[in-house]
Amino acid sequence: MLVEAQEGAGNCCVSVQVGGLAPVSPPQDSRAGQLSFCTKVCYGIGGMPNQVASSATAFYLQLFLLDVAQIPAAQVSLVLFGGKVSGAAADPVAGFFINRSSRTGSGRLMPWVLGCTPFIAVAYFLLWFLPPFSSLRGLWYTAFYCVFQALATVPYAALTMRLTPCPRERDSATAYRMTMEMAGTLLGAAVHGLLVSGAHRPHPCEDAAPPGPQTRVRDSADATRLYSIAAAVVAMMYPVCSGLLCLGVKERPDSSAPASGQGLSFLAGLGLTVRHPPYLKLVISFLFISAAIQVEQSYLVLFCTHASRLHDHVQGVVLTILVSAVLSTPLWEWVLQRFGKKTSAFGICVMVPFAILLAAVPTAPVAYVVAFVSGLSIAVSLLLPWSMLPDVVDDFQLQHQHSPGLETIFYSSYVFFTKLSGAGALGISTLSLEFAGYEAGACKQAEQVVVTLKVLIGAVPTCMILTGLCILMAGPAPKVPSQDPSRRLSLQRRTSYSLA
Repeated sequence: MLVEAQEGAGNCCVSVQVGGLAPVSPPQDSRAGQLSFCTKVCYGIGGMPNQVASSATAFYLQLFLLDVAQIPAAQVSLVLFGGKVSGAAADPVAGFFINRSSRTGSGRLMPWVLGCTPFIAVAYFLLWFLPPFSSLRGLWYTAFYCVFQALATVPYAALTMRLTPCPRERDSATAYRMTMEMAGTLLGAAVHGLLVSGAHRPHPCEDAAPPGPQTRVRDSADATRLYSIAAAVVAMMYPVCSGLLCLGVKERPDSSAPASGQGLSFLAGLGLTVRHPPYLKLVISFLFISAAIQVEQSYLVLFCTHASRLHDHVQGVVLTILVSAVLSTPLWEWVLQRFGKKTSAFGICVMVPFAILLAAVPTAPVAYVVAFVSGLSIAVSLLLPWSMLPDVVDDFQLQHQHSPGLETIFYSSYVFFTKLSGAGALGISTLSLEFAGYEAGACKQAEQVVVTLKVLIGAVPTCMILTGLCILMAGPAPKVPSQDPSRRLSLQRRTSYSLA
Protein backbone atom coordinates (compact mmCIF):
# COMPACT_ATOMS: atom_id res chain seq x y z
CA MET A 1 0.00 0.00 0.00
CA LEU A 2 1.41 3.35 -1.04
CA VAL A 3 0.23 6.42 0.83
CA GLU A 4 0.98 9.95 -0.36
CA ALA A 5 0.29 13.07 1.67
CA GLN A 6 0.22 16.43 -0.05
CA GLU A 7 0.56 19.19 2.51
CA GLY A 8 -0.99 22.47 1.38
CA ALA A 9 -1.23 25.70 3.29
CA GLY A 10 -1.18 24.98 6.96
CA ASN A 11 -0.99 21.16 6.42
CA CYS A 12 -4.52 21.03 5.12
CA CYS A 13 -4.64 18.90 2.02
CA VAL A 14 -4.23 15.14 1.95
CA SER A 15 -4.51 12.67 -0.94
CA VAL A 16 -4.43 8.90 -0.60
CA GLN A 17 -3.23 6.30 -3.13
CA VAL A 18 -3.89 2.62 -2.43
CA GLY A 19 -1.83 0.05 -4.29
CA GLY A 20 -1.93 0.59 -8.05
CA LEU A 21 -5.35 2.15 -8.00
CA ALA A 22 -6.02 5.75 -8.90
CA PRO A 23 -5.63 8.16 -6.02
CA VAL A 24 -8.63 8.49 -3.77
CA SER A 25 -8.74 12.09 -2.62
CA PRO A 26 -11.15 14.56 -1.18
CA PRO A 27 -12.97 16.65 -3.78
CA GLN A 28 -10.36 19.42 -3.82
CA ASP A 29 -6.93 19.89 -5.37
CA SER A 30 -3.73 20.52 -3.47
CA ARG A 31 -4.53 24.23 -3.11
CA ALA A 32 -8.20 23.81 -2.26
CA GLY A 33 -7.53 24.33 1.43
CA GLN A 34 -6.41 27.90 0.77
CA LEU A 35 -8.98 30.69 0.69
CA SER A 36 -8.43 33.72 -1.49
CA PHE A 37 -8.42 37.22 -0.08
CA CYS A 38 -11.60 38.01 -2.02
CA THR A 39 -13.38 34.97 -0.54
CA LYS A 40 -12.43 35.93 3.00
CA VAL A 41 -13.53 39.53 2.51
CA CYS A 42 -16.88 38.54 0.98
CA TYR A 43 -17.40 36.02 3.76
CA GLY A 44 -16.75 38.76 6.30
CA ILE A 45 -19.10 41.16 4.54
CA GLY A 46 -21.89 38.58 4.73
CA GLY A 47 -21.92 38.82 8.52
CA MET A 48 -21.97 42.61 8.73
CA PRO A 49 -25.75 43.26 8.70
CA ASN A 50 -26.57 40.90 11.56
CA GLN A 51 -23.79 42.33 13.68
CA VAL A 52 -24.74 45.94 12.90
CA ALA A 53 -28.38 45.24 13.75
CA SER A 54 -27.48 43.28 16.88
CA SER A 55 -25.19 46.08 18.07
CA ALA A 56 -27.87 48.71 17.50
CA THR A 57 -30.43 46.69 19.43
CA ALA A 58 -27.94 45.89 22.18
CA PHE A 59 -27.06 49.54 22.82
CA TYR A 60 -30.24 51.41 21.92
CA LEU A 61 -33.31 49.14 21.91
CA GLN A 62 -33.99 49.39 25.63
CA LEU A 63 -33.61 53.17 25.54
CA PHE A 64 -36.02 53.35 22.58
CA LEU A 65 -38.62 51.12 24.19
CA LEU A 66 -38.45 52.87 27.55
CA ASP A 67 -38.11 56.54 26.54
CA VAL A 68 -39.60 56.78 23.02
CA ALA A 69 -42.21 54.03 22.86
CA GLN A 70 -42.65 54.57 26.63
CA ILE A 71 -43.79 51.08 27.51
CA PRO A 72 -43.36 49.85 31.10
CA ALA A 73 -40.10 48.18 32.11
CA ALA A 74 -41.96 44.92 32.80
CA GLN A 75 -43.16 44.83 29.18
CA VAL A 76 -39.65 45.67 27.96
CA SER A 77 -38.44 42.66 29.93
CA LEU A 78 -40.98 40.49 28.11
CA VAL A 79 -39.94 41.94 24.74
CA LEU A 80 -36.27 41.14 25.32
CA PHE A 81 -36.91 37.75 26.87
CA GLY A 82 -39.43 36.70 24.23
CA GLY A 83 -37.20 37.79 21.37
CA LYS A 84 -34.13 36.00 22.67
CA VAL A 85 -36.09 32.82 23.42
CA SER A 86 -37.62 32.94 19.94
CA GLY A 87 -34.18 33.24 18.39
CA ALA A 88 -32.87 30.43 20.57
CA ALA A 89 -35.76 28.13 19.67
CA ALA A 90 -35.42 28.91 15.96
CA ASP A 91 -31.78 27.85 15.79
CA PRO A 92 -32.20 24.09 16.41
CA VAL A 93 -35.34 24.11 14.24
CA ALA A 94 -33.35 25.73 11.43
CA GLY A 95 -30.55 23.25 12.04
CA PHE A 96 -33.02 20.39 11.69
CA PHE A 97 -34.38 21.61 8.35
CA ILE A 98 -30.96 22.53 7.01
CA ASN A 99 -29.62 19.13 7.99
CA ARG A 100 -32.53 17.48 6.16
CA SER A 101 -32.38 19.70 3.08
CA SER A 102 -30.61 18.63 -0.09
CA ARG A 103 -27.67 20.44 -1.60
CA THR A 104 -28.49 22.90 -4.41
CA GLY A 105 -26.30 24.43 -7.07
CA SER A 106 -25.36 27.24 -4.71
CA GLY A 107 -24.80 24.91 -1.76
CA ARG A 108 -26.86 23.77 1.20
CA LEU A 109 -26.62 26.81 3.50
CA MET A 110 -26.53 29.69 1.00
CA PRO A 111 -30.21 29.38 -0.08
CA TRP A 112 -31.26 29.70 3.55
CA VAL A 113 -29.14 32.82 4.02
CA LEU A 114 -30.57 34.47 0.89
CA GLY A 115 -34.14 33.37 1.60
CA CYS A 116 -34.19 34.98 5.06
CA THR A 117 -32.69 38.29 3.89
CA PRO A 118 -35.81 40.26 2.79
CA PHE A 119 -37.89 39.12 5.76
CA ILE A 120 -35.28 39.98 8.37
CA ALA A 121 -34.79 43.44 6.81
CA VAL A 122 -38.52 44.20 7.08
CA ALA A 123 -38.74 42.82 10.62
CA TYR A 124 -35.79 44.96 11.73
CA PHE A 125 -37.33 48.13 10.31
CA LEU A 126 -40.70 47.50 11.99
CA LEU A 127 -38.91 46.86 15.29
CA TRP A 128 -38.04 50.58 15.41
CA PHE A 129 -41.37 51.84 14.04
CA LEU A 130 -43.80 53.51 16.45
CA PRO A 131 -47.35 52.19 15.78
CA PRO A 132 -50.27 54.66 16.03
CA PHE A 133 -51.85 52.76 18.92
CA SER A 134 -50.42 52.78 22.45
CA SER A 135 -52.23 50.02 24.34
CA LEU A 136 -50.70 47.12 22.38
CA ARG A 137 -47.21 48.47 21.70
CA GLY A 138 -45.65 45.86 23.95
CA LEU A 139 -47.21 43.12 21.81
CA TRP A 140 -46.10 44.85 18.60
CA TYR A 141 -42.44 45.01 19.62
CA THR A 142 -42.48 41.51 21.09
CA ALA A 143 -43.79 40.10 17.81
CA PHE A 144 -41.26 41.80 15.54
CA TYR A 145 -38.34 41.26 17.90
CA CYS A 146 -39.23 37.56 17.94
CA VAL A 147 -39.36 37.49 14.12
CA PHE A 148 -36.06 39.36 13.84
CA GLN A 149 -34.26 37.08 16.31
CA ALA A 150 -35.75 33.94 14.74
CA LEU A 151 -34.58 34.88 11.23
CA ALA A 152 -31.10 35.97 12.34
CA THR A 153 -30.21 32.32 12.78
CA VAL A 154 -27.44 29.82 12.18
CA PRO A 155 -26.81 29.33 8.40
CA TYR A 156 -24.19 32.06 8.04
CA ALA A 157 -22.21 31.01 11.13
CA ALA A 158 -22.28 27.34 10.13
CA LEU A 159 -20.88 28.30 6.72
CA THR A 160 -17.42 28.41 8.33
CA MET A 161 -17.11 24.63 8.17
CA ARG A 162 -18.10 24.63 4.47
CA LEU A 163 -15.35 26.99 3.35
CA THR A 164 -12.25 24.81 3.79
CA PRO A 165 -11.11 21.70 5.70
CA CYS A 166 -8.01 23.56 6.94
CA PRO A 167 -8.22 24.72 10.59
CA ARG A 168 -5.67 27.50 10.03
CA GLU A 169 -7.60 28.87 7.05
CA ARG A 170 -10.86 28.63 9.01
CA ASP A 171 -9.29 30.65 11.82
CA SER A 172 -8.11 33.21 9.26
CA ALA A 173 -11.58 33.40 7.69
CA THR A 174 -13.09 33.80 11.16
CA ALA A 175 -10.71 36.69 11.86
CA TYR A 176 -11.74 38.35 8.58
CA ARG A 177 -15.36 37.79 9.48
CA MET A 178 -15.02 39.29 12.95
CA THR A 179 -13.02 42.26 11.65
CA MET A 180 -15.56 43.02 8.92
CA GLU A 181 -18.46 42.56 11.30
CA MET A 182 -16.93 44.92 13.83
CA ALA A 183 -16.08 47.46 11.13
CA GLY A 184 -19.69 47.28 9.97
CA THR A 185 -20.85 47.53 13.55
CA LEU A 186 -18.75 50.65 13.99
CA LEU A 187 -20.19 52.24 10.86
CA GLY A 188 -23.75 51.17 11.66
CA ALA A 189 -23.59 52.25 15.30
CA ALA A 190 -22.06 55.58 14.29
CA VAL A 191 -24.84 56.27 11.78
CA HIS A 192 -27.57 54.96 14.09
CA GLY A 193 -26.23 56.83 17.10
CA LEU A 194 -25.74 60.12 15.28
CA LEU A 195 -29.22 59.96 13.77
CA VAL A 196 -31.03 59.19 17.02
CA SER A 197 -28.88 61.37 19.28
CA GLY A 198 -31.17 64.32 18.55
CA ALA A 199 -34.06 62.41 20.09
CA HIS A 200 -32.42 62.30 23.51
CA ARG A 201 -31.28 65.83 24.26
CA PRO A 202 -31.08 66.13 28.03
CA HIS A 203 -33.32 68.56 29.87
CA PRO A 204 -32.07 69.88 33.24
CA CYS A 205 -34.12 68.78 36.22
CA GLU A 206 -35.19 71.84 38.14
CA ASP A 207 -35.16 71.54 41.89
CA ALA A 208 -38.50 73.32 42.07
CA ALA A 209 -40.11 71.11 39.45
CA PRO A 210 -42.95 68.93 40.65
CA PRO A 211 -42.22 65.22 41.01
CA GLY A 212 -43.17 62.97 38.17
CA PRO A 213 -41.93 62.03 34.71
CA GLN A 214 -40.38 65.02 32.94
CA THR A 215 -39.47 63.62 29.57
CA ARG A 216 -35.97 63.63 28.11
CA VAL A 217 -37.31 62.90 24.64
CA ARG A 218 -37.29 66.10 22.59
CA ASP A 219 -40.40 65.35 20.54
CA SER A 220 -42.17 62.05 20.09
CA ALA A 221 -42.90 62.45 16.36
CA ASP A 222 -39.38 63.71 15.61
CA ALA A 223 -37.81 60.93 17.68
CA THR A 224 -39.88 58.32 15.85
CA ARG A 225 -38.79 59.72 12.48
CA LEU A 226 -35.12 59.66 13.47
CA TYR A 227 -35.29 56.06 14.68
CA SER A 228 -37.13 54.99 11.51
CA ILE A 229 -34.45 56.57 9.30
CA ALA A 230 -31.70 54.83 11.27
CA ALA A 231 -33.55 51.50 11.00
CA ALA A 232 -33.99 51.89 7.25
CA VAL A 233 -30.26 52.50 6.75
CA VAL A 234 -29.38 49.30 8.63
CA ALA A 235 -32.12 47.28 6.92
CA MET A 236 -30.76 48.21 3.48
CA MET A 237 -27.46 46.54 4.36
CA TYR A 238 -29.05 43.08 4.36
CA PRO A 239 -29.71 42.66 0.59
CA VAL A 240 -26.45 44.39 -0.37
CA CYS A 241 -24.20 42.29 1.87
CA SER A 242 -26.05 39.03 1.19
CA GLY A 243 -25.60 39.60 -2.55
CA LEU A 244 -21.85 40.07 -2.12
CA LEU A 245 -21.68 36.96 0.04
CA CYS A 246 -23.41 34.89 -2.65
CA LEU A 247 -21.15 36.25 -5.40
CA GLY A 248 -17.84 35.86 -3.58
CA VAL A 249 -18.22 32.68 -1.51
CA LYS A 250 -18.79 29.16 -2.74
CA GLU A 251 -19.54 26.24 -0.47
CA ARG A 252 -17.20 23.30 -0.84
CA PRO A 253 -18.82 19.89 -1.31
CA ASP A 254 -19.64 18.18 1.97
CA SER A 255 -17.04 15.42 1.85
CA SER A 256 -18.08 14.15 5.27
CA ALA A 257 -21.62 13.28 4.24
CA PRO A 258 -22.34 9.63 3.48
CA ALA A 259 -22.72 8.69 -0.15
CA SER A 260 -26.27 7.56 0.35
CA GLY A 261 -27.20 10.97 1.75
CA GLN A 262 -28.73 9.32 4.82
CA GLY A 263 -27.03 10.23 8.09
CA LEU A 264 -28.08 10.37 11.67
CA SER A 265 -31.39 11.94 12.57
CA PHE A 266 -31.30 15.44 14.02
CA LEU A 267 -32.23 14.30 17.54
CA ALA A 268 -29.69 11.48 17.47
CA GLY A 269 -27.00 13.89 16.26
CA LEU A 270 -27.98 16.43 18.92
CA GLY A 271 -27.69 13.74 21.58
CA LEU A 272 -24.17 12.93 20.40
CA THR A 273 -23.00 16.53 20.24
CA VAL A 274 -24.24 17.62 23.66
CA ARG A 275 -22.49 14.63 25.27
CA HIS A 276 -19.14 15.58 23.72
CA PRO A 277 -17.10 16.94 26.69
CA PRO A 278 -15.14 19.70 24.86
CA TYR A 279 -18.35 21.00 23.30
CA LEU A 280 -20.20 20.87 26.60
CA LYS A 281 -17.41 22.84 28.30
CA LEU A 282 -17.33 25.44 25.53
CA VAL A 283 -21.09 25.94 25.60
CA ILE A 284 -21.40 26.23 29.39
CA SER A 285 -18.50 28.67 29.68
CA PHE A 286 -19.81 30.98 26.99
CA LEU A 287 -23.33 30.81 28.43
CA PHE A 288 -21.95 32.98 31.22
CA ILE A 289 -19.50 35.04 29.16
CA SER A 290 -21.95 35.85 26.36
CA ALA A 291 -24.68 36.79 28.82
CA ALA A 292 -22.25 39.06 30.70
CA ILE A 293 -21.27 40.91 27.51
CA GLN A 294 -24.93 41.34 26.53
CA VAL A 295 -25.82 42.75 29.95
CA GLU A 296 -22.85 45.15 29.84
CA GLN A 297 -23.80 46.41 26.37
CA SER A 298 -27.51 46.70 27.11
CA TYR A 299 -27.20 48.73 30.29
CA LEU A 300 -24.21 50.95 29.54
CA VAL A 301 -26.31 53.49 27.60
CA LEU A 302 -29.05 53.43 30.23
CA PHE A 303 -26.42 53.90 32.95
CA CYS A 304 -24.90 56.89 31.16
CA THR A 305 -28.37 58.37 30.59
CA HIS A 306 -30.02 57.83 33.95
CA ALA A 307 -27.38 56.98 36.57
CA SER A 308 -24.63 59.50 35.80
CA ARG A 309 -24.02 62.89 34.22
CA LEU A 310 -22.80 61.36 30.97
CA HIS A 311 -25.76 62.11 28.68
CA ASP A 312 -23.62 64.06 26.22
CA HIS A 313 -21.00 61.28 26.05
CA VAL A 314 -23.24 58.33 25.12
CA GLN A 315 -22.35 58.40 21.42
CA GLY A 316 -18.65 58.89 22.14
CA VAL A 317 -18.58 56.01 24.63
CA VAL A 318 -20.33 53.62 22.20
CA LEU A 319 -17.99 54.58 19.35
CA THR A 320 -14.96 54.14 21.60
CA ILE A 321 -16.09 50.60 22.41
CA LEU A 322 -16.55 49.73 18.75
CA VAL A 323 -13.31 51.37 17.53
CA SER A 324 -11.38 49.52 20.21
CA ALA A 325 -13.03 46.23 19.24
CA VAL A 326 -12.31 46.71 15.53
CA LEU A 327 -8.67 47.72 15.98
CA SER A 328 -7.93 44.96 18.48
CA THR A 329 -9.39 42.05 16.48
CA PRO A 330 -6.26 41.49 14.31
CA LEU A 331 -4.14 41.73 17.46
CA TRP A 332 -6.25 39.12 19.21
CA GLU A 333 -6.00 36.87 16.15
CA TRP A 334 -2.20 37.10 16.39
CA VAL A 335 -2.30 36.40 20.14
CA LEU A 336 -4.61 33.46 19.48
CA GLN A 337 -2.21 31.96 16.93
CA ARG A 338 0.92 32.76 18.93
CA PHE A 339 -0.08 31.86 22.49
CA GLY A 340 -3.11 29.60 22.03
CA LYS A 341 -6.83 30.01 22.45
CA LYS A 342 -6.96 29.28 26.16
CA THR A 343 -4.41 31.98 26.89
CA SER A 344 -6.32 34.44 24.74
CA ALA A 345 -9.44 33.81 26.83
CA PHE A 346 -7.93 35.75 29.72
CA GLY A 347 -8.37 38.89 27.63
CA ILE A 348 -12.10 38.70 28.33
CA CYS A 349 -11.64 39.46 32.03
CA VAL A 350 -9.67 42.66 31.35
CA MET A 351 -12.90 44.66 31.49
CA VAL A 352 -13.86 43.41 34.98
CA PRO A 353 -11.97 45.91 37.20
CA PHE A 354 -12.76 48.81 34.89
CA ALA A 355 -16.49 48.09 34.86
CA ILE A 356 -16.47 48.15 38.66
CA LEU A 357 -14.49 51.42 38.53
CA LEU A 358 -17.13 53.04 36.28
CA ALA A 359 -19.91 52.05 38.66
CA ALA A 360 -17.98 53.59 41.56
CA VAL A 361 -16.62 56.70 39.76
CA PRO A 362 -18.99 57.60 36.88
CA THR A 363 -16.99 60.41 35.30
CA ALA A 364 -16.31 61.09 31.62
CA PRO A 365 -12.55 60.20 31.64
CA VAL A 366 -13.28 56.94 33.45
CA ALA A 367 -16.14 56.16 31.05
CA TYR A 368 -13.88 56.47 27.99
CA VAL A 369 -11.17 54.31 29.55
CA VAL A 370 -13.77 51.68 30.44
CA ALA A 371 -15.19 51.87 26.92
CA PHE A 372 -11.76 51.28 25.37
CA VAL A 373 -10.99 48.30 27.62
CA SER A 374 -14.50 46.90 27.14
CA GLY A 375 -13.93 46.96 23.39
CA LEU A 376 -10.82 44.82 23.84
CA SER A 377 -12.75 42.27 25.88
CA ILE A 378 -15.73 42.25 23.54
CA ALA A 379 -13.45 41.61 20.55
CA VAL A 380 -11.88 38.50 22.04
CA SER A 381 -15.22 37.28 23.46
CA LEU A 382 -16.71 37.39 19.95
CA LEU A 383 -13.68 35.95 18.16
CA LEU A 384 -12.82 33.13 20.54
CA PRO A 385 -15.94 30.89 20.51
CA TRP A 386 -16.24 30.93 16.71
CA SER A 387 -12.53 30.07 16.50
CA MET A 388 -12.78 27.25 19.06
CA LEU A 389 -16.00 25.73 17.73
CA PRO A 390 -14.46 24.36 14.49
CA ASP A 391 -11.73 22.73 16.63
CA VAL A 392 -14.42 21.07 18.74
CA VAL A 393 -16.15 19.82 15.57
CA ASP A 394 -12.85 18.40 14.29
CA ASP A 395 -12.21 16.72 17.64
CA PHE A 396 -15.68 15.18 17.51
CA GLN A 397 -15.14 13.89 13.96
CA LEU A 398 -11.85 12.28 14.95
CA GLN A 399 -13.60 10.38 17.72
CA HIS A 400 -16.87 9.68 15.87
CA GLN A 401 -15.86 8.95 12.32
CA HIS A 402 -19.05 6.95 11.83
CA SER A 403 -21.17 10.07 12.49
CA PRO A 404 -20.16 12.72 9.92
CA GLY A 405 -22.06 15.80 8.75
CA LEU A 406 -23.11 17.22 12.13
CA GLU A 407 -21.57 20.69 11.76
CA THR A 408 -24.93 22.45 11.50
CA ILE A 409 -26.13 20.79 14.70
CA PHE A 410 -23.03 21.97 16.56
CA TYR A 411 -23.53 25.55 15.45
CA SER A 412 -27.31 25.68 15.86
CA SER A 413 -27.28 24.20 19.36
CA TYR A 414 -24.43 26.51 20.42
CA VAL A 415 -26.38 29.56 19.28
CA PHE A 416 -29.49 28.15 20.96
CA PHE A 417 -27.85 27.87 24.37
CA THR A 418 -26.09 31.25 24.23
CA LYS A 419 -29.26 33.04 23.13
CA LEU A 420 -31.22 31.31 25.85
CA SER A 421 -28.73 32.46 28.48
CA GLY A 422 -28.91 36.01 27.10
CA ALA A 423 -32.70 35.89 27.24
CA GLY A 424 -32.67 34.92 30.89
CA ALA A 425 -30.03 37.48 31.85
CA LEU A 426 -31.65 40.40 30.00
CA GLY A 427 -35.19 39.46 31.02
CA ILE A 428 -34.39 39.18 34.72
CA SER A 429 -32.18 42.28 34.77
CA THR A 430 -34.75 44.44 32.97
CA LEU A 431 -37.43 43.19 35.34
CA SER A 432 -35.23 44.35 38.20
CA LEU A 433 -35.60 47.91 36.88
CA GLU A 434 -39.37 47.57 37.23
CA PHE A 435 -39.00 46.45 40.82
CA ALA A 436 -36.59 49.34 41.48
CA GLY A 437 -39.24 51.83 40.32
CA TYR A 438 -38.04 52.84 36.84
CA GLU A 439 -40.32 55.51 35.28
CA ALA A 440 -40.45 55.59 31.48
CA GLY A 441 -39.36 58.98 30.15
CA ALA A 442 -38.58 60.40 33.60
CA CYS A 443 -36.07 63.24 33.83
CA LYS A 444 -34.61 61.85 37.04
CA GLN A 445 -34.86 58.28 38.26
CA ALA A 446 -35.15 57.12 41.86
CA GLU A 447 -32.00 56.26 43.81
CA GLN A 448 -32.94 52.57 43.75
CA VAL A 449 -32.84 52.64 39.94
CA VAL A 450 -29.38 54.24 39.99
CA VAL A 451 -28.07 51.57 42.35
CA THR A 452 -29.62 48.82 40.21
CA LEU A 453 -27.95 50.15 37.06
CA LYS A 454 -24.58 50.26 38.85
CA VAL A 455 -24.97 46.63 39.88
CA LEU A 456 -25.99 45.64 36.33
CA ILE A 457 -22.86 47.12 34.71
CA GLY A 458 -20.44 46.18 37.49
CA ALA A 459 -21.16 43.25 39.77
CA VAL A 460 -23.31 41.14 37.44
CA PRO A 461 -20.90 40.98 34.43
CA THR A 462 -17.94 40.45 36.77
CA CYS A 463 -19.40 37.36 38.42
CA MET A 464 -20.57 35.86 35.13
CA ILE A 465 -17.26 36.41 33.30
CA LEU A 466 -15.17 34.91 36.09
CA THR A 467 -17.48 31.89 36.32
CA GLY A 468 -17.31 31.30 32.56
CA LEU A 469 -13.51 31.57 32.46
CA CYS A 470 -13.12 29.08 35.32
CA ILE A 471 -15.20 26.55 33.37
CA LEU A 472 -13.34 27.21 30.12
CA MET A 473 -9.92 26.72 31.71
CA ALA A 474 -10.85 23.33 33.19
CA GLY A 475 -9.62 20.29 31.27
CA PRO A 476 -7.46 19.91 28.14
CA ALA A 477 -8.08 21.65 24.83
CA PRO A 478 -9.73 19.64 22.02
CA LYS A 479 -7.48 17.97 19.47
CA VAL A 480 -7.65 19.24 15.91
CA PRO A 481 -6.48 17.42 12.76
CA SER A 482 -3.58 19.80 12.10
CA GLN A 483 -2.09 18.86 15.47
CA ASP A 484 -2.04 15.15 14.65
CA PRO A 485 -1.11 14.44 11.00
CA SER A 486 -1.34 10.66 11.31
CA ARG A 487 -4.90 10.77 12.67
CA ARG A 488 -5.83 13.37 10.06
CA LEU A 489 -4.57 11.06 7.31
CA SER A 490 -6.54 8.19 8.81
CA LEU A 491 -9.68 10.30 8.92
CA GLN A 492 -9.31 11.40 5.31
CA ARG A 493 -8.61 7.80 4.25
CA ARG A 494 -11.77 6.51 5.90
CA THR A 495 -13.80 9.35 4.44
CA SER A 496 -12.42 8.59 0.99
CA TYR A 497 -13.35 4.92 1.37
CA SER A 498 -16.92 5.85 2.33
CA LEU A 499 -17.20 7.97 -0.83
CA ALA A 500 -15.78 5.29 -3.07
